[in-house]
Amino acid sequence: MKQTLLALGAFFTAVTAIALPLDSLQSNPHLTPLKPRQGCENTPTSRECWGEFGLDTNYYTTWPNTGNTREYWLSVQQGDCSPDGYLRTCMTFNGTIPGPTIFADWGDDLVIHVTNNMLENGTAIHWHGLHMRDNSLNDGVPGVTQCGIRPGDTQTYRFKVTQYGSTWYHSHFSLQYAEGLFGGMIFNGPATADYEVDLGNLFLSDWGHTEAFHLWSTVAKGGRPPTLETGLINGTNTITPNCNPATDARCVGQGAKHEIIFKENTTYLIRLVNPAVDSVFDFSIDQHDLTVIAQDLVPIKPYTTDSVQISMGQRYDIVVTAKPKNKTADGNYWLRAGLIAGCSGPNLNAASITGIVRYDEDSTALPSSTNHNTISTSCLGEPLASLKPYLELNVTNMFNTTLENLGTRPQGVDGAEWFQWTLNTSSLHLDPSHPTLEHVFNNESIFPTPYNVVGVQPSGTGEQQWQVLIIQDQTQIGAAHPIHLHGHDFWVLAAVPQATFNGDTSGFNTANPSRRDVAVLPGRGYLAIAFELDNPGAWLVHCHIAWHASQGLSLEFVESQSKIRSGLLQRDIDEFERTCQRWTGWPPVHPQEDSGI
Repeated sequence: MKQTLLALGAFFTAVTAIALPLDSLQSNPHLTPLKPRQGCENTPTSRECWGEFGLDTNYYTTWPNTGNTREYWLSVQQGDCSPDGYLRTCMTFNGTIPGPTIFADWGDDLVIHVTNNMLENGTAIHWHGLHMRDNSLNDGVPGVTQCGIRPGDTQTYRFKVTQYGSTWYHSHFSLQYAEGLFGGMIFNGPATADYEVDLGNLFLSDWGHTEAFHLWSTVAKGGRPPTLETGLINGTNTITPNCNPATDARCVGQGAKHEIIFKENTTYLIRLVNPAVDSVFDFSIDQHDLTVIAQDLVPIKPYTTDSVQISMGQRYDIVVTAKPKNKTADGNYWLRAGLIAGCSGPNLNAASITGIVRYDEDSTALPSSTNHNTISTSCLGEPLASLKPYLELNVTNMFNTTLENLGTRPQGVDGAEWFQWTLNTSSLHLDPSHPTLEHVFNNESIFPTPYNVVGVQPSGTGEQQWQVLIIQDQTQIGAAHPIHLHGHDFWVLAAVPQATFNGDTSGFNTANPSRRDVAVLPGRGYLAIAFELDNPGAWLVHCHIAWHASQGLSLEFVESQSKIRSGLLQRDIDEFERTCQRWTGWPPVHPQEDSGI
């Protein structure tokens, strides 16, 4: 169930070109021809297949070229909504929370037109977890890869689908996605376990009855995490506690639980996404085991568990068989987001973030089931030992290491207008009128200090070369931070709580370690990740707690600067320049009061 804006309509169109056979490979200088798969069709009993391709295809160098172009239109809107029955203002795509799902096949081309129909706010849309190979102009970060999209303007994003699995898109313009401006993306491809029915994305999010920008200016700007009222599952929930419309005009209903209908002994694919502002969830379905088959667009070797911990920005694909361990008399079971209080911001009604799984579609009763797992108290996520990528890739030549020490700067200290997180004493602060790529196109070698730019490039040619990033938490706050890298997957070499990195890399796991695009920096510890230097561009690295991103917990990698422009298409450069010209000709109504991301 999706929450629809009360005051705004919606439109959504997708056009797909005529399909061509999967008989060609995307041109790539590192391409190794694959042996054809004879008659390998992706079906409920052969999900590992994908025509001539499959799970053993190295999707970092090789992908189909289907010849299909899928085209979508998204309208960024602002208006009244009541996802749980309590009225407030939201920002949405096409009038719904979450926005419409963007579907494509592995190897398709996507053309997505984004029109900003808000009256007073700019925007920019990020396609979370997508590599955007040689295409950083379409990554969607204001102040890094583009200028803001002004009200009334349309920007067209174009990119090849070189990955497969589950992800999401969202505004990267300040706190807008905390207001509901996000949606799902599903790229059809192979999977490491069979399933019969794909249930699509399942979004687990926190939710406040006060707009995020107001919470920023009154609480978060000073460094405190605001208290939220509840959470949503796929954009809906019931209001807790019940409000009285006779005494509160904003109480316009009681909302509804998200419901899923199971057919006994059927296997279902559920694509978990966490778009929360500041909440870590321990997802479970009462009396059902979960088989985890992918994380962050990376297929993994399946493992079975009774719950899955998912941090902000992360995704997990899970397979569930409709066969409860202990059946209830009514055939109804709670689906639980399971907010972990010690890893999340304050929430008034964490236990109420639930949905319902029903075996009888005519039933209306609330479940009588009990939780069969204990919610984790750890903030480190799923065990790294469980998250083994199916496609085994090792880290080899770690030729360069960047160490960033995480600190803080209180509001008012050294001129800080808001509480700031710092990396090596610098806090990110971007100007959406002059993005990093503008500086690159102008052949500048020195970037503004608040852009937190780290320049990296491989030395020579031939052997794979890896950039290592180590973030050391030197604060006494003890918070865990979900760290997201744009433009790359990264290999998790180490994530050590309550420890100081002493320069010794001998304990790093380089043999097919967990590989993803969001990993947790442990409180008062360190996170070590590696990514291959194979994608020239300007790429953001940031904490995916929305308050922390606004407070500047971020840096940029400008990778292979001399090669960035030569790899871009002129049509995308023209779009970049046009958007910037339109943006700089519009005086923003509201002054920038945070980092910009």
